[in-house]
Amino acid sequence: MNERLDARSEDAKKEHSKKELILAAAREIKTPSWTPAEIDQLRRRLVALHGEAGKTGSDYITEVLKSAGYKLALTLQEDAEDQYEDEFEDILHFKTLQDAEVSLMRLDELMRRFQAHKEPAAVERVLNVARLGKRRAEMIARNHKVQAQKRAEKEEMASWFRIWLETPDAFFDWLDVRKQSADFQSKFPQWESEE
Repeated sequence: MNERLDARSEDAKKEHSKKELILAAAREIKTPSWTPAEIDQLRRRLVALHGEAGKTGSDYITEVLKSAGYKLALTLQEDAEDQYEDEFEDILHFKTLQDAEVSLMRLDELMRRFQAHKEPAAVERVLNVARLGKRRAEMIARNHKVQAQKRAEKEEMASWFRIWLETPDAFFDWLDVRKQSADFQSKFPQWESEE
């Protein structure tokens, strides 16, 4: 009998501490509302920071965030995700600067198509995916275990995502100018050979 009580007590402690890990990580992300993209980012962050102890499902994270009073934006978002899932598959693969540029071109194309078809939930999904890409690039740029050149590339990518999110209409003109700048050329001399 005592063994069962001890096991239940241990399970309760684990569940309590997992909730604390989730809420602590959620406070670090600082998003105004939680979409499936942010919840997935939180799930990945927990594993990256805490290994096995951080592993948990998106449904449990959603439950914890909801019970803590966080704003969740899931219903229309989920419908848009289901409807256009193929469109978003593999869109955030950006190992190189060229990959990041292609990802942003695809996101821009999707956003404009969804705007033209008056699909606000799908447009929001595109913006959330871009925000996730920005955060992923920022996270890698801050990771001192990553090579300095790769961190510089990720920092550059994060700024591209930020600028596209702020001014999508001017972004590609800005990017053309940016790639020709002396600062860019000195930081990324391999750009010409990769293009």
